[in-house]
Amino acid sequence: MLGPVILAASRSDRMRRLVSAAPVTKPVVDRFIPGETVDEVLPIIQDLTGKGLELTMDVVGEDITTPEQAEAARDAYLELIDRLKPLELGTRAEMSVKLSMFGQALDGGHELALKNVRPVVEAAAEIGTTVTLDAEDHTTLDSMFAIHDELRKDFPQTGCVIQSYLFRTEADARRLAANGSRVRLVKGAYKEPAEVAYQQKAEIDKAYVRILRTLMEGDGYPMIGSHDPRLIAIAQELARRAGRKLDEYEFQMLYGIRGDEHLRLAAEGHRMRVYTAYGTDWYGYFMRRLAEKPANLRFFARSMVTKG
Repeated sequence: MLGPVILAASRSDRMRRLVSAAPVTKPVVDRFIPGETVDEVLPIIQDLTGKGLELTMDVVGEDITTPEQAEAARDAYLELIDRLKPLELGTRAEMSVKLSMFGQALDGGHELALKNVRPVVEAAAEIGTTVTLDAEDHTTLDSMFAIHDELRKDFPQTGCVIQSYLFRTEADARRLAANGSRVRLVKGAYKEPAEVAYQQKAEIDKAYVRILRTLMEGDGYPMIGSHDPRLIAIAQELARRAGRKLDEYEFQMLYGIRGDEHLRLAAEGHRMRVYTAYGTDWYGYFMRRLAEKPANLRFFARSMVTKG
């Protein structure tokens, strides 16, 4: 019930100021966001890959209001890719991008976002890795999928994200599975109206399983974005039934959540990718992590009580 409230707070400047100023905030945020600069996250990347994990890197920041900010976002990713090059990690460290950060919501935003994201995809390919386009609210998805299709013409490994709580997603999954796409399936973390999305957890979970079956039985590369032990077990069974080898799909989880499970899956031979965000504009990302999972909110509230 608190999820929609927290998501609304993620757009509130007043709440941003209050949360940012709270003494307890930084140590709690550090659980989910390991740094603000490339210099701070490079040791994290080396540590996690040294443990047999893979990463997808997200430079946080979505509230872009000018073309110049969109270009700065592009340049932040290009800097990250340049710094990753000497590590020679290949696909063990890929990028995740939100097209809103590249100017999608501005005038001429579709063309602007494509223009800004293409150099990032090109640079990633040059160091042997790739980019996944994150899903945002439902009003942005037609543009995201069109950009995904365009990028795949030259860079077929470009991935995208779909969200099980949206009614449209089962059809999107069938199309993406048929054309061999890399697809990350998540439940969804934006407040969506009942006209376009399931509102109950049980319905969202059922849709997740139906969609995951479609991806596993298709020609693409499924990426299971979930911390739910039940869904992880179901994913393993669906992969077995579909005859997929361990390197023909992967699990993805957020940095700071269920770290022991990350290592367990990797030790079993699974590809386990850690979604790792960094940057100074962490507030919206952090609030969505709280909204997604009650345990995250309890963790934050407990820290506020014990340290406040």
